[in-house]
Amino acid sequence: MTTPDLLAAIVASAKKSAGERARRRDPDVERAAASQQPRAAAFMEALRQPGVRVIAECKRRSPSRGVLRAFYDPVAIARSYAAAGAAAISVLTEPAFFDGSIDHLRGVRAAVDVPVLRKDFLVTEFQLVEARAAGADAVLLIVAALDDSALVRLMAEAAGLGLATLVEAHDEVELERALSAGATLVGINSRNLRTLEVSTAVFEELAPRLPAAVIAVAESGLGAPSDLVRLRQRGYRAFLVGERFMIDPDPGTSLATLMARASGMAVSQ
Repeated sequence: MTTPDLLAAIVASAKKSAGERARRRDPDVERAAASQQPRAAAFMEALRQPGVRVIAECKRRSPSRGVLRAFYDPVAIARSYAAAGAAAISVLTEPAFFDGSIDHLRGVRAAVDVPVLRKDFLVTEFQLVEARAAGADAVLLIVAALDDSALVRLMAEAAGLGLATLVEAHDEVELERALSAGATLVGINSRNLRTLEVSTAVFEELAPRLPAAVIAVAESGLGAPSDLVRLRQRGYRAFLVGERFMIDPDPGTSLATLMARASGMAVSQ
């Protein structure tokens, strides 16, 4: 029996939905985008800073685990993350598989000053315009969801809109594609988006292939403070963590505890 390709299903849904919105081309979105001033440089600088740098994520649902948080208030969660010292905040906006919304991003942007990432399956230029309009400073581009020409084009269009791009890879081939496209901020995701299986060994396997000039972000499968300390020693500058916080009654406290313990371990070594 073949395994369903979840990534293909999500990308197909994203293309259809984004295409419909682009055809309507709401002038309010264009006006809102023009009024924003994304802080791409601030997003990048936040991840370059010394110490344990965490991109804390707001998401209600995961295809692998179902509903993570029955009562989901992304604004309150984001405020707790900001108070706990998050380097940046990631907001899931994909609606069909993650129960996300662009309104969640808009609300978070209005509530916090830290840099904000739109995390979604971005495959069209209009989604980038939406991201800027909602107040994003950065967007996620998934190598596995794009061919080379689309990846290069969307990176250039994002830059033109003043947005930083976190380019996500899952294996050696995708990492080489990201670097060939000119990515300077690269996320290594230990979760296979086609099967949802997690293999944290990929962090160690790809670490030697990450150029020193690239800001490397480890994503998924991170739970223990020792994970962050070990991977920082391997060259990762930041860590995107979501599910661990979402299943905790107090996401902000969970983030603060993780960072404090990881920082303490790093100092003692």
